[in-house]
Amino acid sequence: MRDDGTLDDPYAPSSPTADMEDGTSTERTTTASRLLAYGRDLTGRRRAQVALATGVVCCLGLTAVAQVRDDGAASARADAPVGSSELAQRAGEQSASRGLDRVAATSTPAATPSPADPDTAPPTRKAAARPTSPAPVVGLDRTQMRNAEAIVRTGRDMGVPRRGLVIAVATAMQESNLYNVASGVLPESQNYPHQGVGWDHDSVGLFQQRSSSGWGPVGRLMDPEFATRQFLAALEQVPGWERMRLTDAAQAVQVSAYPEHYQKHEWRAVRVVDAILPSGR
Repeated sequence: MRDDGTLDDPYAPSSPTADMEDGTSTERTTTASRLLAYGRDLTGRRRAQVALATGVVCCLGLTAVAQVRDDGAASARADAPVGSSELAQRAGEQSASRGLDRVAATSTPAATPSPADPDTAPPTRKAAARPTSPAPVVGLDRTQMRNAEAIVRTGRDMGVPRRGLVIAVATAMQESNLYNVASGVLPESQNYPHQGVGWDHDSVGLFQQRSSSGWGPVGRLMDPEFATRQFLAALEQVPGWERMRLTDAAQAVQVSAYPEHYQKHEWRAVRVVDAILPSGR
């Protein structure tokens, strides 16, 4: 109904003014809806961004907390007492490390002393060679060879040089023909093991030493080892005996009426000593 009291015709075409007003209204409604939708979209995006940022912050926070806990646990483990098994393991690792350091150091030429350096090389000691029991040489029999072995063995035990052993064997060759001889003048001497009887005063044994001259008791002089010791001890008291002719060195001890007779036995004595005590030993 209009203001003038007439009814509106529902089938009548609408007026341009009304249509304009209706179009404007519809357009406004559409625009408002779009703005509302855009606002909602912005709000959703902002909420997503806020949620994402919140999630990142939370993750960083958790990571920091975990790191703090790990550091605390490590510190606690470092401060805690170490078990025996772990100590053994650590000691083994340290020992191996030091061992490697030592190997590396000693592998360098500067750290390793040269064996040829007399200042650093340890002294070497040669074991004294023991006399052997060879077959008789230079025409000696088994008894004579055994007596020669007794002379060489005793001299080695005393530390007498090889030259002294040769002089002793040559002297016994001249004095007793390398037999342990008793004396017919001293029946007492025959009470001891002997290999013949001689008559040169009271001289007895391998070196025909006289008890009356102070060489020792008769029974002791009949012992080849004791007689050898007595001879070599006297020889070592002769000044410069090592550089003397064999016969002169022997005569200085024996004071024989035939001083030159010792010399003829030198080559045989050398052969005998070489057989008993191989050269270079």
